[in-house]
Amino acid sequence: MENAYPGSNILVVTLTNGESKRVEAQSDEETLEEAMGVLRDMFGPNIPNATDIIVPRWWNNRFQRGSYSNYPIISDNQDVHYIKAPVGRIFFTGEHTSERFSGYVHGGYLAGIDTSKSLLEEMRKQKERKSESQTFLLEPLLALTGSLEAVPSLHKCDIPYTTLS
Repeated sequence: MENAYPGSNILVVTLTNGESKRVEAQSDEETLEEAMGVLRDMFGPNIPNATDIIVPRWWNNRFQRGSYSNYPIISDNQDVHYIKAPVGRIFFTGEHTSERFSGYVHGGYLAGIDTSKSLLEEMRKQKERKSESQTFLLEPLLALTGSLEAVPSLHKCDIPYTTLS
């Protein structure tokens, strides 16, 4: 956290499996006391007390059940690309699609921004393709009829702006 918030002295601890269940069952005060005991064993008795503690209780949250994504050691960024690849018009996002911050809230946030940009780009491309196909069909029609008025079923809103000039 020092790189993200210089001078903040924030310490992040991740507990898993049985330890996470055990710690979730105790009070924040008990957890703080236990953590300070471990830190004092590591760094000596003269370190200052922590000013606050946040203990998320993911295991007991019915939407999370203690889970977050974790890729196997043998995986690489290509695996993330496969997981977040759109399937047709369905796009995937979330912390599990973040190459740098998988498993973290800010990874989900940043992945959401990236996926939004990808979705908007795909929408732009589809709009261009639709416009090109309309122009592609309209040009021979104009050549044959000489006028748009000769085709009553063609609505003016169907005609790309560039062909009206």
